[in-house]
Amino acid sequence: MKRYIDFYITSIKLAIMEQWQYPIANYFYMIGMVAEPVIYMVVWSAVATQQGGTIGGYTPAAFAAYYIVWTLVRSMNVVFTPYGWEWRIRQGQLSMSLMRPIHPLHNDVAFFAGWKVVTIILWIPLALALSFFFKPDLHPTFLQGVVFFFAIWFAYLIRTMTLSILGMVTFWTTRVSALFELYFAAELILSGRLVPLSLMPDWVQRAAWFFPFRWAFGFPIETLTGNMSVNDLFLGLGMQIAWIVFGALVVSIVWKFAIRQFSAVGG
Repeated sequence: MKRYIDFYITSIKLAIMEQWQYPIANYFYMIGMVAEPVIYMVVWSAVATQQGGTIGGYTPAAFAAYYIVWTLVRSMNVVFTPYGWEWRIRQGQLSMSLMRPIHPLHNDVAFFAGWKVVTIILWIPLALALSFFFKPDLHPTFLQGVVFFFAIWFAYLIRTMTLSILGMVTFWTTRVSALFELYFAAELILSGRLVPLSLMPDWVQRAAWFFPFRWAFGFPIETLTGNMSVNDLFLGLGMQIAWIVFGALVVSIVWKFAIRQFSAVGG
């Protein structure tokens, strides 16, 4: 256990130092991701205004709060993608990773966790700028803030597990784009990324409970912007932990079969 703790601490520190060397590049990357929620924000705010100032309980200011928090949750959800697994296998990078006495996934989790620290720091000025222009209605309690802190990190781990499982499909095929696009389409509908889930049809809201997308996206946002009860907040955290444990088990099982299909390649 001490070995893993030392590894994570060291890897996170190195990732923070590495990413902090490129603040401009990281800022441009984050600004690129801000375009999507701003479009959603403007569209749904206009719809709410046309409907008399509110739609589904959301005012333009409530939509602003939702999508500004959206930008941080989206940044936290950036993980090693299935396309990265394709590159890792094709370029022979996995061969080097397998020589280390630790699962390659630990390196991914630690590196991106360090990157998140830089992301959060750089996100604050962007959030202040968006708040200045769009005037969000955001008044979280202390408990909501604490739950949100854990929820965004749990969301990061959930998405890491789900995309790692999808990425390991590349051990059997060199192209995973079709599956990734299907995953992305399901995520848009069932996560609260496109629109708050409370505005979706009832069947979508019910279905979202049984997939990881909501717990990696919609739930963290709602912990800070919604009017969730204490029971709902802790129930959501429990669901996130359950998905993390389930994802880790599936990753472990799939890895045992996937690695048997691996044959070293590289330039």
